[in-house]
Amino acid sequence: MLKNYTSTVPVSRSVQHIEDCLIRHGAKNIMKMYDAEKKLESLCFIMPVEGKDIPFKLPASVDRVEKVLKAAVRRPTAQTNARIKEQAERTAWKLQSDWVDIQMSLIELNQVEIMQVFLAYVYFPIQKKTYFERLKSTNFKLLTE
Repeated sequence: MLKNYTSTVPVSRSVQHIEDCLIRHGAKNIMKMYDAEKKLESLCFIMPVEGKDIPFKLPASVDRVEKVLKAAVRRPTAQTNARIKEQAERTAWKLQSDWVDIQMSLIELNQVEIMQVFLAYVYFPIQKKTYFERLKSTNFKLLTE
């Protein structure tokens, strides 16, 4: 069963929850990034890690969620597609909200360090890529050297 696939929590509330959680844990300079359709695609923030300000980019892959939700409908109408698109946004951001909550709890309980949790989301502004995206673009070559 997919988690949050029927979430009614507005995107704005999920995003605010993420921002509040990040701020409580020391984040600064939180910024929202939007796609061409003016839909929120990611949150960027600076988090101090061992005395250094590290940039992170936390995306919500709404289009991927939408694809999965659409696949579950046999003959979607235009109205159904519109509802699925809205649901995909709510679901994607609610999932990110829950994920950040859980990860921050693990950090607070000294189960993990912040870089263990967010390493894939370290952001390189010049390349406009996260660490994961950089690894993937080289076919994960760095991991096998």
